[in-house]
Amino acid sequence: MNEKRKRIFQIIQIGQRGDFASRFFDYFILTVILLNITALFLETFNLPVAAMIIVRVVEWVTVLIFLVEYILRIWTADLLYPKVSKRKAGLKFLVSYTGIVELFTILPFFFLSGFAVFRMLRVVRILHLFRINNSYDSFNVITGVLYEKKNQIISSLFIITILVLSASLCMYSAEHEAQPDVFENAFSGIWWSVSTVFTVGYGDIYPVTLLGRFMGAIITVLGVGAVAIPTGIISAGFVEHYQKAQIGNRNIKPFIYNITKESVYYEKTIKSLEEKNMDVLGVIREGKYIMPEDEIVLKENDTLIYIEI
Repeated sequence: MNEKRKRIFQIIQIGQRGDFASRFFDYFILTVILLNITALFLETFNLPVAAMIIVRVVEWVTVLIFLVEYILRIWTADLLYPKVSKRKAGLKFLVSYTGIVELFTILPFFFLSGFAVFRMLRVVRILHLFRINNSYDSFNVITGVLYEKKNQIISSLFIITILVLSASLCMYSAEHEAQPDVFENAFSGIWWSVSTVFTVGYGDIYPVTLLGRFMGAIITVLGVGAVAIPTGIISAGFVEHYQKAQIGNRNIKPFIYNITKESVYYEKTIKSLEEKNMDVLGVIREGKYIMPEDEIVLKENDTLIYIEI
């Protein structure tokens, strides 16, 4: 029985390259997910009775497959969490991200038929199948960048939030008398400020006074810059990940050099070092990785990472 459970666990997990059954199960579940979502969309059309019956049968069958898979994952949860007891492993899976998503893809069909949005969570499960290899894939890069830059991203989102609230308050002050029904209170302008800051501009709410239009123009310009901040942070994070991956793919071991005032590299620029047969991979300053840009000047206590060429 233990060997059977172990084999089932191996099959329902992300497939290994040499495990045909496990890889087949991944593609099978992917097909079932797509069929289920297709049926969910087709239910919204005025189909003939015969076609609607087929759609309902497809949805019933696919949901039952989800239910069987869900039960099997609970049954083998102790193999996923070997450090806890079997009962605690099952509970741990139930409250895990995967367990909650799978539960919400099944329950709405039986109990919450009006909540179709929960059934759309099945799309999230597709992401678990697109793995390039067992240890590194494109989704890991995205999540890794977001995790490393989370503080900067949160700070930039905080700035955008302040800008949105300030824009809403300013527009209320300028437009309330001219448009009391549109800008009824300070929060009624949030929809306008969000669409303006993010440069969408639907046009359903807009200023009509001279002061309101002037402030609207300024807020639009500020919005372009504010939205570009998190974009730049994430882009820089991807570049850093790429550089780290390049270091890992090279067979050459990089040199690590700590800068002191007596060092020959002290107060030298990255450009001057690279002109001396040195390929600078990066600089660590106060615990943070810095891209090796030409104008960067090395300071005391910096850590220089380079290879000789």
